[in-house]
Amino acid sequence: MATPDLANRSAIIKTEALRLGFHACGMSKADFLEQESSFLEKWLADGMHGQMHYMARNMDKRTDPRILVPGAKTVISVLLNYLPQKTQVQTDVPKVSKYAYGTDYHTVVKDKLYLLLEFMRAQFGQINGRVFSDSAPVLEKAWAARAGLGWIGKNSNLITTDGSFFFIGEIICDLELEYDAPIEEKCANCRRCIVSCPTKAIESAGVVNGSKCISYFTIELRNTELPDSYKHKFQNWAFGCDICQDVCPYNFRMLPSTEKRFEPLDEMLEMDKNKWEQLDETDFERLFAHTPITRAGLENLKRNIRFVLLKPSDDYNKDA
Repeated sequence: MATPDLANRSAIIKTEALRLGFHACGMSKADFLEQESSFLEKWLADGMHGQMHYMARNMDKRTDPRILVPGAKTVISVLLNYLPQKTQVQTDVPKVSKYAYGTDYHTVVKDKLYLLLEFMRAQFGQINGRVFSDSAPVLEKAWAARAGLGWIGKNSNLITTDGSFFFIGEIICDLELEYDAPIEEKCANCRRCIVSCPTKAIESAGVVNGSKCISYFTIELRNTELPDSYKHKFQNWAFGCDICQDVCPYNFRMLPSTEKRFEPLDEMLEMDKNKWEQLDETDFERLFAHTPITRAGLENLKRNIRFVLLKPSDDYNKDA
């Protein structure tokens, strides 16, 4: 059983995390992720990572945070709401995943985590720690689930009773704290995410074949044409995809984010089909330079736009 001192430390950190704008904060013991390691090895062996070759690298660091941060004792996990107040106006235009509407989350989440780490050092003395948010080989969803912030849903996302449109971040450090307990999975018999995926990427509960996912095709697969076999299956998603989250009952009443840096430009939300088709380098830089969309690059985004705006009679490669 944790001593009151450890419990008090944890409570102080959680209170500051909420003050900084995080939705939730939890702690887990920095240890080897045995179950997740076995799952990842099989997932990779089955080729479900497609061309995301980075997923097969740094397996030791990916499954043991003590290698990333020597002497680590704790993984502090946080959630940051990114659900926008407003979404794209037009319904027949190329769609952008909500996580990419505003300022790049790597910057926003890590800025807050650095402030939290500075606060911890001011409170508890010298701490060896590093901050992460989708920027290193860290199994973020696994750590958030271990910290009791939610559970891994059938769409493989972290789901909470408040919704799932959350960014995840971590501080891995050598400060010992009181550890939180995981919570039980609450998806029950719901299969909405599985049956709603137009590319059948969710092959079974909790197992997503990344090489079939619309987000994979529109973000990770670069400098090549998109497969003809997936024509007319993207439901206009040109950067990422929110389908498996949009249909999740836990998101039906999720409250929108209050983080100003995640607010999208009205101009982007109001773009019609013609403006998307005529997107050039100047507009791309002006509209998306601060967002995660830069990861795809202009040429790949234009490829995606052509692909999702295809009519049944069109030859995709004709104008490519």
